[in-house]
Amino acid sequence: MNLLRKLTTPILLQGNKTTAYRDPTAIYYQGTLYLYFTMVKTEPDGKVYLYTAVSKSRNLRSFTEPVILTQRDQSLNFSSPGNIIRHDNQWIMCLQTYPRQNGEKYGNNGARLWTMSSFDLDHWSEPELLRVKGSQTPDNKMGRMIDPYLIEDNNEPGKYWCFYKQNGVSMSYSYDLKNWHYSGSSNAGENVCVIKEGKRYLMFHSPHNGIGILESTDLVHWSDTGKLITLGQNSWPWAQGRITAGFVLNCRNVPDIGKYLMFLHGTGPENEEVIFDTHACIGIAWSDNLFDWEYPE
Repeated sequence: MNLLRKLTTPILLQGNKTTAYRDPTAIYYQGTLYLYFTMVKTEPDGKVYLYTAVSKSRNLRSFTEPVILTQRDQSLNFSSPGNIIRHDNQWIMCLQTYPRQNGEKYGNNGARLWTMSSFDLDHWSEPELLRVKGSQTPDNKMGRMIDPYLIEDNNEPGKYWCFYKQNGVSMSYSYDLKNWHYSGSSNAGENVCVIKEGKRYLMFHSPHNGIGILESTDLVHWSDTGKLITLGQNSWPWAQGRITAGFVLNCRNVPDIGKYLMFLHGTGPENEEVIFDTHACIGIAWSDNLFDWEYPE
């Protein structure tokens, strides 16, 4: 909690006219916060590339220079890291491709889900396609899908669920992270994050603006809590266009934090000065109960 009191701004990574920071996820390990995100770079010729990148901090105030983890390729644009889990003595990160090789503003129908693995959270394997529609479904029949999130079933250890944006939020499950079985969909926004809280699960998701919360007892059937989190958006010029992509990390047992942390990104109004690929910032908030959130004034 002492670290949070020392924060003087909710902005952790500040975008500008050539760089945007979006879609954060994080893990706290051995005294270091590893913050992963989509890094959007506009080159001098106007071409835009998306990368998955990482920046680290030990105090939540100063972050290392971002390190790009994925290749430079507009037909792939690896981005939107969903979360990181521990499996078979490795770290597993899920992420997406967001192809925009034809100048599209949004990822085209080639967008798919992937995983990368690591032994140290710094060096990552080449991405591997996540076949969430089953191994029998050809790549070109999987449909556009983005924003994956992985979670182990609390009622059935060894069973993993993948949530992703397709027809609302779609759900698939696997016992080895390789062979997947599709299990339907539910009504939700994008960038979902699922937290186990007591006997229920809470799903944080992004509708048109703000961060909503759904709840479930079985990871399959979801209902809306009616909560919409917008934090200090009304007084944050950097986020008055949209607050979105909330990722929640349980740091209640971390010394000098002792809270749930939420990482999110904000964009200003969409006009000729602030557009989709520039100026987006990653911000932070914290909570004791997952419904009421605080942030630096």
